[in-house]
Amino acid sequence: MKALIVDDEKHVREGIRILADWEQNGIREIYEAGNGEEAIQLIQTIRPEIIFSDMKMPKMDGTQLLEWIKENLPDSKTIVVTGFDDYHYMRKAIHFGSSDYLLKPIEPEILNQTLEKAVNEWKEEEVDRKRKETSSLLINEMKPVYRDRKLTQLMNCDSIQDEKYEEFEWLQPSRQYILSLIRVDGKTIETFQGDRDLAYFSILNVINEILIEFECGVGFRYLSKKGQIVIIFWDKFEQIENLLVRMYRTLKNVMDISCPIAVGKLVNSSTKLIASYQQAREVLLNRNILIDSESRVFINSLQSSPIVKSLMSYAPSIELAVKTGEIGAFEELINQIAKDLTENNYLSPRQLLNLQNEYMVISNKWFKYYNFSFKEPEGIAERIELFFDSNGTFKLEEYKKRIKREIGIFLKNVKKSTVHKNNIIIDIEKYLQENFDRDIKLQEISDHFYISREYISRKFKQVFNENISDYIVRIRLEKAKSLLKNSQLKIYEIASMIGYQDDKYFRKVFKKVEGMTPNEYRAKYVKQ
Repeated sequence: MKALIVDDEKHVREGIRILADWEQNGIREIYEAGNGEEAIQLIQTIRPEIIFSDMKMPKMDGTQLLEWIKENLPDSKTIVVTGFDDYHYMRKAIHFGSSDYLLKPIEPEILNQTLEKAVNEWKEEEVDRKRKETSSLLINEMKPVYRDRKLTQLMNCDSIQDEKYEEFEWLQPSRQYILSLIRVDGKTIETFQGDRDLAYFSILNVINEILIEFECGVGFRYLSKKGQIVIIFWDKFEQIENLLVRMYRTLKNVMDISCPIAVGKLVNSSTKLIASYQQAREVLLNRNILIDSESRVFINSLQSSPIVKSLMSYAPSIELAVKTGEIGAFEELINQIAKDLTENNYLSPRQLLNLQNEYMVISNKWFKYYNFSFKEPEGIAERIELFFDSNGTFKLEEYKKRIKREIGIFLKNVKKSTVHKNNIIIDIEKYLQENFDRDIKLQEISDHFYISREYISRKFKQVFNENISDYIVRIRLEKAKSLLKNSQLKIYEIASMIGYQDDKYFRKVFKKVEGMTPNEYRAKYVKQ
């Protein structure tokens, strides 16, 4: 710690220097000044914690010095030293925050008691100052996170508690507001090397600098939804479009990112912010992504959402094209679907998301049909984002090429699989012929050939025009007829040899298929 003694009498300065127990109070440096002006120059340089000051001095008296100290070094502790027991000086000293008041001649015991008291007060206050400074630093570091969390909560509140949001001076229950929604997609995040927090921090810096300049709104990361920044406007409504265009162009020019922006409706209460947000979201979902524009700011009011067309209505045509097995069958179909879904050169994100979702559903169906493994992409929106250019325009032709490529690969796999699996069906037939005298379950065949039971059943019937159980019955009865013709084996022996443990059941099956009993068949053959 440092101390400064200010007095125009040298012997007074020397007396304080000698009498005070500096070391015991942790003071290592002691300085002197002969008047207020000298004191100010020293204070600005050394910034002492403890200051002893006379009240009557030339050039600048103690009153003026105390006033200056209070303004420029308020954390220091001042002790007034004077030879005048005058209430006027005491009152001035107290007014300007002096810690204590000493009369000349100075008594050593009182001096050290006063010094110790001043040092202890300074130390206690310093602990509090550091605590507040640490707290302030923490608040400043977390301010964006705190702001985002609080304003996200505000958006979803049905009622506002003033004390909960008292730091937002602009928030008034009956005030008018307009919300704007900004979309931050995966391509934008990639511009910041995938650092999501850095992306939001940088974008919000640009947004809030403009809003602070006009004192009309605040932007924040909306934590309830992925990839969204919300702006709450409470003033300058007539300038919103110009401000948003300025934000969009600044982000495009400075960071080379395209973040579409939509504006919601005017609401007359802070509890209705979500209604303005919802309309902004609708505007964003129904914007035209085919047009090229210098600024993607959408402020049109929606009377009703455009009708979303379904890909499912093309299911019969898709099935026909799949069964032809040729990509050429899809060329005209894909072009027709694209034409229908982009009527009047209009395509919205909502329509595109629905198209992609239904495309996944149809793909999954056909993958299952051909027993292919199907891995659905993790994010439909992220998959679509690949087809937007740097200006935010959707590249329809590129998207169509991607779909054609995927279908082409699928059809090639179907051809390979069909040849392979047709061969397997023939192998399954051989397996049945070799094991017809056993009770063969479909699961056994599935496990043996590593093909699903459903596929085996369906494909076997396609190839042999009968199901597996009927095929086994036919093979067994052919063998039974051969044995009935060429041996004297008893009926129950023949039944056992072809896989029937119950000869009565064998007789029943034989008669149902052949129209006569085994004995009648044998008698007829012998007679012939």
